[in-house]
Amino acid sequence: MSDSSGKRRSPDPAQSDASRLTPHASLSSWLAHLESLHPRGQAGIELGLDRVRQVKDALGLTQDCPVFTVGGTNGKGSVCAMLERILLSAGYRVGVYTSPHLLRYNERVRVDGLECSDPALCRAFARVEAARGEVPLTYFEFGTLAAWLVFQEAGLDAVVLEVGLGGRLDAVNVFDADCAIVTGIALDHMDYLGETREAIGFEKAGIFRSGRPAIVGDPLPPQSLVDQALAIGADLRLHGRDFGIGPGSDRSQWLFWGTKGKRGGLAYPGLRGANQLLNAAAALAALECLQERLPVSMGAIRQGLITVELPGRFQVLPGRPAVVLDVAHNPQAGAVLADNLSNMGYFPETWAIVGMLGDKDIAGTLGHLVGKVDHWLPCGLEGPRAASSDGLAAILAGLGVQGELPRFGSPEEAWAYARERAGENDRIAAFGSFLTVAGVMRALAGT
Repeated sequence: MSDSSGKRRSPDPAQSDASRLTPHASLSSWLAHLESLHPRGQAGIELGLDRVRQVKDALGLTQDCPVFTVGGTNGKGSVCAMLERILLSAGYRVGVYTSPHLLRYNERVRVDGLECSDPALCRAFARVEAARGEVPLTYFEFGTLAAWLVFQEAGLDAVVLEVGLGGRLDAVNVFDADCAIVTGIALDHMDYLGETREAIGFEKAGIFRSGRPAIVGDPLPPQSLVDQALAIGADLRLHGRDFGIGPGSDRSQWLFWGTKGKRGGLAYPGLRGANQLLNAAAALAALECLQERLPVSMGAIRQGLITVELPGRFQVLPGRPAVVLDVAHNPQAGAVLADNLSNMGYFPETWAIVGMLGDKDIAGTLGHLVGKVDHWLPCGLEGPRAASSDGLAAILAGLGVQGELPRFGSPEEAWAYARERAGENDRIAAFGSFLTVAGVMRALAGT
C-alpha cells in the first residue's frame, strides 16, 4: 500500500481482499486494495486510456463544468494551485486533483480548498470498484476516477486536473480539457515518454483538444508540441507571442499581457522563486481564455496570487536555522533551485539533505547545486526505485565534492544530524524527491 508519503510497500492480502471492502472500510484498506489491482509495470505504471475509459463509461461520468488540465515536467503543481486560489477568491466552487501526495492521500483531492475526507474518498472508491468488473486499473487510474466522482457529487463550477505522467496516455486525459496548459518541458520519465524534449513534447501535447485553448508556458517549447497543437486545430497560445510578463510600475509589482490587453499592478505570487512568474502567466492566460464562462476580477487575481500556497515548492519555513523544502528531482528543477538558493541572501553554511530515485538524472540534477552546498547529507528512500546513500555519495564525489560524506538510511535520520549540527544562522535544504521532503516534514512534525 502507500504510506503517508506515497511510498509503495506490499499490500496485506487480508486488507486487499475486495470482499472485505465496503464504502465504510478504512481509507488505508482501500489504498491497499488499489495497490494490489494492477502489479504490472514499474511502480505500478502502465500508460493507456482504454482501461480507464471503459470504467468511466460504466460509471456514466459526465463533464458539467469547465475543466483545466495541466501538464508539463516542472511547474504544473504551481499552476494548479494558482488557478485554484484565484478561482476560489472569485467565489467559485473548485475541485483540484493532483499527485503525488506528501503526507496524506487526501491531499490529492481538494474541494473548495479543503482536502477530501476519508469517508467521501471511500464512497467513491467503492463505486469505482463496483463498476470496474475485471478491469485491472492502476493505482492512479482508480484514484482519478474516484476523484471525478467526488467532484461530480460536489456540484462544482470548475475542475483543475494535474497530469500524472506525460499527457497523451495519462488517466486524466480521459476527460476533455476546456483549456489545456503545458508548463516547462524537460528530460524526465524518459523510459515512458522518450529520450528527447521533442519526443516528450509530443506526449505532453496529447492533452490539447481541437478548437480549444492550448496554453504553452515554456518560453522555448519543443517544436513537436507546437506542431501537434496546430495539427489538431487547437487554439494555441504561446508564451512570448500571445501572452507574457513585464515589469510593473515598481520593483514590488509585475505585469501580465495577453490577447485582451495588459493587467498591471500585480503582486508577486505567494510561491517563491523567479520561475513562478512564468507559471503565473500561464495560469492567467488560461483564465483569460475562459473569461466568458468564468469571469474573474482583478481583485480575485491579486488575492489569489498573494495567498497561494503549495508545500514542497521552494517552501521556506520560519525560524532558525532556515529550512528549505523543494521536491526538485530533475536537472531543470535543480537549476531553478540553485538560483533560488542564491537569491535567498547570505548563510554561513548550507546543509543539504538529498534523497533521489535511481531512475532520475542524479548527476545532472545535483551538478547545479554543488557550489551552493557546504555539507552534503545523502540519504536512502524506501522503495525499489530509490538510489542508495552510497550511490548518491559516489555521484557527488564524481561531481567534485571532497571528503568522506556521512550516509543516512532515511531523510528523518539526515534531518536529525543536520538539526544537531547546523548553526542558528545556517540553512538546511531538503530536496531530490517528494519522498525526501515528506520524510523531513514528518520529522519536523515530531519535533
